Parts: sequence; structure tokens; C-alpha cells
Amino acid sequence: MTEILDSYGVFRNGLISAEALRASGMTTYTVHRLTLRGELARVRRGWYVLGKHWTDARPDERYRLCVRATAAEATTELVLSHHSAAVMHGLPLIGPWPATVHALCPDAAGGSSHRLLTSHRNRGDLNPVTIAGVTVTSLTRTVVDMAVGSSFLIGVTMVDHVLHQEAVRRQREKRTGLHGSPPITKDVLLTELDAVQPRVGRRAAERAITFANGLSANAGESLSRVRFEELGFEVPELQVRFVVQGRTYFVDYFWRGVRKIGEFDGALKYSRGEVMAGRDVVGVVMAEKNRENILRPKVISFTRWGWDLAYDARAFAQFLTEQNVPRARRR
Repeated sequence: MTEILDSYGVFRNGLISAEALRASGMTTYTVHRLTLRGELARVRRGWYVLGKHWTDARPDERYRLCVRATAAEATTELVLSHHSAAVMHGLPLIGPWPATVHALCPDAAGGSSHRLLTSHRNRGDLNPVTIAGVTVTSLTRTVVDMAVGSSFLIGVTMVDHVLHQEAVRRQREKRTGLHGSPPITKDVLLTELDAVQPRVGRRAAERAITFANGLSANAGESLSRVRFEELGFEVPELQVRFVVQGRTYFVDYFWRGVRKIGEFDGALKYSRGEVMAGRDVVGVVMAEKNRENILRPKVISFTRWGWDLAYDARAFAQFLTEQNVPRARRR
């Protein structure tokens, strides 16, 4: 089937329109049968993808397809925002992606929600960008909108991600001497927040932006740090450097007052090419264990945890207490 569809040029970066399927000679009945057999998957009314593409796609990839299909189906050009802009920018989300597509509608009398499209009566974005043929709010505006309208956890996770990526970009530019756009910093985000002037959620956004830290290298590390804050534990230093036998090691968390190292172990790290470097999982795990053995004599204690534990706030609080993680001082 793929060869037949290819010959008619029906693919639109993975998406297939119902109109293109009809033009290729397929009837409604044929499309229905292909869908039942799993050879096609319906993204939304009027848009499909190959079944294997949909089956193999991660939740963020499925939502991205839905966003692109909805934008393509719209009768007027949409400026997508919030979760929809976030997924197009590649921002991480802890929790499920929404079922609807979000767009700015500054001229509307109020925000509205339909089955597939949620519009927001926010100020328009003066600097929208185009990603994969879809117009979305700028990265700065997207992060601010998410910090305003989402939980502290989601806001911190996204701001952490952007600050971390910007730090990586600055390091690369310093090495190469090739400089791009000005970096996105906390001050830049707070300035954008002033420009947006949200009716509600301003203090929540300020809190998330202020708490954020670009030293958090992934969403799991951000999740853990948010849990420390919310559960009343001391927020540790991040990416602290240890030099042992002439070699340098950086640890995720370090509680200096009690000489304690904390490490977040996400399952994803054991499937990423830059971490695996051609090694098998056993080899990577053994390397991590050896690293821990080298660092343990330099501290009083060393604690590890993963996604499931950090996500369950009650279980994580009990775990941190049992591991003697220090409590935060009363503010």
C-alpha cells in the first residue's frame, strides 16, 4: 500500500488527507477497511497516517500529528499556542498531552473550547514562528503561557528545559565562534510575562520561572527538584563537580550540609544513543555502579531513585525521609 500511496504523492510529512486518498482512487469503503486492518490510522476527521507510524509513535508524536492535521484542516491560519505550540517546539511535558489543539484568538470575546480546538483570548504574539508548516507562538511566549496556565511542575519542567538548551547552545557558540539569536534567560521570560499581562496565573508563572534552573538536564531531574520543594525538603545543589583520582564526575544532586549525593535514574537513559555509545544495557549499568563506588567514599551517603518513585509524591516523601534527606529550613 505504501508504494501505491507514494506514487500519488499523498504523504504530507507523514500525514495523509482523505482528499488525497480519494484522488489516489480509494473509496470510503477501502479507507475504512484499511483502517480496520490497521494499515491506516485516523488522526482526526479527514486525516490519516500509516498504521505502523501511529503504532510506533510516542504520545508527544501522536499529539504533534493531531496538531498538524488540525492546523491543515482549519479554514483560516491558526497561531497555535500553549500545549500545541509546546509540542511543536519539542518541550517536555510530565503528564498526558491534551485531546484538543490550542490556539490564540485575541479578538474573541472570551476563550472558547470545541471538541478539537480550544481558543485563548490572550494577547497576540508579535513574533510567531513556523515549525513543520504550522504557525505557533515563539518559544519564549510558549513557555510563559504554559507557566501561566499549568501546574508548578509543568511550568518548571519547561523553563528548566529551555534554560538548559540555551546553556548548551551558548557553549557550542563559544566553541565555534558562530553566534545566533540572543539567549533566552529568566529575565527574558519575566519580560515576556510582563508583555502578556495574564489576567490570572501571573504569580504562578513568576514562581516557576524564578525556581527554574538550567542545570536540570532532563524532565526527571526537574520533577525530583519540584518534589523536594513541594514536600518541604531542602533543594540541593545541582551538577556538583567531584574530582577523584584525576577524573571529573558531576552528580545530579548534592546536599552539602550532610555530604549526601542524590541521582535520578530515568529508564530513558538506557535507550539513548549518546548514553549507550555502542554499549549494551548491562555495560552501562555496570559503569554507573562503578562510578557510584568511586564516589561513595567521598560522601556520607549516596541515594538513587527513578520515575515511578518521584512521580508518586507520598511514596517519594516517605523515601526521602527514610534516606535522611534534610528538611528545608522554615521560611
